[in-house]
Amino acid sequence: MSGIIGSRLNVRGSGLVSKLGTDGQVLTSAGAGKQLAFGDVAGGVSWQAVETGSTMTAVAGNGYPIDTTSNACTITLPASASNGDQIVFTDYARNWGTNAITIDSNGLNYQGDPDTSTVEYTTDGQSVNIVYSGSTNGWIPIEDDTVTDAPSKGNSEGIFGFGDDGDHTAVTNLVSDAGVVATDVAGVGTARTSPGACEYGGDKGIFGFGTTGSVTAVTNLVSNAGVVASDVTGVGTARRYIAACSFGGDKGIFGFGHDGSSIVGMTNLVSNAGVVATDVTAVGTARSHLAACEYGEDKAIFGFGDSGSYTGITNLVSNAGVVATDVAAVGTARGQPAACGYGYDKGIFGFGYDASAVTAVTNLVSNAGVVASDVTGVGTARYGPAATQYGGDKGIFGFGYDASTFTAVSNLVSNAGVVATDVTGVGTARITVAACSFN
Repeated sequence: MSGIIGSRLNVRGSGLVSKLGTDGQVLTSAGAGKQLAFGDVAGGVSWQAVETGSTMTAVAGNGYPIDTTSNACTITLPASASNGDQIVFTDYARNWGTNAITIDSNGLNYQGDPDTSTVEYTTDGQSVNIVYSGSTNGWIPIEDDTVTDAPSKGNSEGIFGFGDDGDHTAVTNLVSDAGVVATDVAGVGTARTSPGACEYGGDKGIFGFGTTGSVTAVTNLVSNAGVVASDVTGVGTARRYIAACSFGGDKGIFGFGHDGSSIVGMTNLVSNAGVVATDVTAVGTARSHLAACEYGEDKAIFGFGDSGSYTGITNLVSNAGVVATDVAAVGTARGQPAACGYGYDKGIFGFGYDASAVTAVTNLVSNAGVVASDVTGVGTARYGPAATQYGGDKGIFGFGYDASTFTAVSNLVSNAGVVATDVTGVGTARITVAACSFN
């Protein structure tokens, strides 16, 4: 084939075709000249297994999810066809914009053009529903729409902020959608250590609580461009060594901590507008120095910490922000770990202090909120780091104390939950940092 059939095949389709040509009136029992809706004709299609190959031969009456994550795909249509034959192709992994599909009409016309033309579909999220209309027009797309926006499943960028570099600081470091940590951004808001941070509103973040020498409940909102705002007056019990994470897709929760005199377990919900609510009575074992992350796309989990001794107990959080009673500990009991989401619907706890030494051990969290046994540590063992997701489905641990010095080293987490070796630190080395994602 040579040449490209016009851009009508490479952009969002204009919708339905009502006139099929003089030999196309038998396309549908709906009547000549009536429009064909996708749902009217796709119901009888026999859907096949996901196709990942670089070539395939299509059969009339079938639907094919085409995954071009690893390679482009050339699709050969049947060498002969009858009026009304139908085939559907859909972009399984939203990658046609990177690796296109090419349709070889195998000697038959395609949308009125001969087989000497190249037919490509190059738009992420596209679905192509073709029907044979007779020899003149041949195969015609009765729908070639795209899904304009992929469902939002994870933010693409992150931010580390605040902490102890030998003194209280408010410095922040942005994380790109490739997991690259940027140099320091001058601090905004009250400098403090051991705050928490989480997402809210689907694309923004919030830092809250911590200590300035005395405990505080002050918060600082983070815009969807990663800009930290000035202080918002604290709501709820002032405390440090707190954990936070998002839930419900667009809300957040701060929980547990130390109020300056004792370990506590109350929580504070964050609305989808970033408003922190008053205390919710504690559920589960009161503790400080814990971590929290998302799982299952809309739920959360608090885990590990110091309740007077180090523990590995966890508490699940529903998609309505309700904290459940204790789940028995799994994995090495420890304090000052960090946690974040990965893979869109799973989580990971990592690093910390286990009462005898710093560690890099990690524990994966399934999409049902089940914590797995220890995975051998990778990277510099340390406590007091922070973690956040980036790139939508990956994570990053960063900063902390390695038993001898503050560090800014980071470790990327793949979308399969695999922790990578150390990346040289960027920014001010510090401990008791917080982190969250934004978009």
